Amino acid sequence: MIVYTSADSVLQICGNEETFGLEELYRCCEIARELTMKEEWRVGRVIARPYIGKRKGEFKRTSNRHDYALKPFGKTALDSLKAGGLDVISVGKIKDIFDGEGITEAYKSKSSVHGMEQTIEIARKDFHGLCFVNLVDFDALWGHRRDPEGYAQEIEKFDVNLGKLLETLRDDDLLIITADHGNDPTYTGTDHTREKIPFLAFSPSMQGGGQIREKDTFAVIGATAAENFGAAMPEGSIGESLLDQLI
Repeated sequence: MIVYTSADSVLQICGNEETFGLEELYRCCEIARELTMKEEWRVGRVIARPYIGKRKGEFKRTSNRHDYALKPFGKTALDSLKAGGLDVISVGKIKDIFDGEGITEAYKSKSSVHGMEQTIEIARKDFHGLCFVNLVDFDALWGHRRDPEGYAQEIEKFDVNLGKLLETLRDDDLLIITADHGNDPTYTGTDHTREKIPFLAFSPSMQGGGQIREKDTFAVIGATAAENFGAAMPEGSIGESLLDQLI
């Protein structure tokens, strides 16, 4: 078992599925989650990091990662959408991050490619609400491991499936692509890097395009999603909607 942390408020525990066992890894993480709930710590997430392999060069993470997160300290945009009777569908680790709060339906992904395939299938369904997707491989497999070649190949795979998703979108759909932080695969070290995050928005109904003025928080994304569905942001929320700027 390997235990480590980083600049984020996380405690990560690795275990070999073939020798340590997946259920034992989860059990240890559940204990760690309870211990780190102490008020002086309040660690944001305890992450189970299972892997396989017997020797150097063979070790490989599996898709059985599980995040044990704190519940949000207050209501979120997801809660507002759910309370308004809207679908809130999560793909990837989104359900873990929010500890299930505000989620109506969840799909666990085996990879970023699988996550995009799930997203395309969901987009083809008749649902009304938000589909919130996290594609973890850019971060976990290529960014942290400083593998620019793998990162580039992942972008190419994403680009193929993005084209399929765009063909699936209806006129009243709104697609937003963003990130929660940088993780430059060409940088030194193994931790997250500090690039400003992108905000790319598209709808088949848009009549034009252009650049939106830089904002100081990506909370604008939650506010934009909420206004798009006519849901009020919870009291005390930060971020202002950009919906009127998306033409």
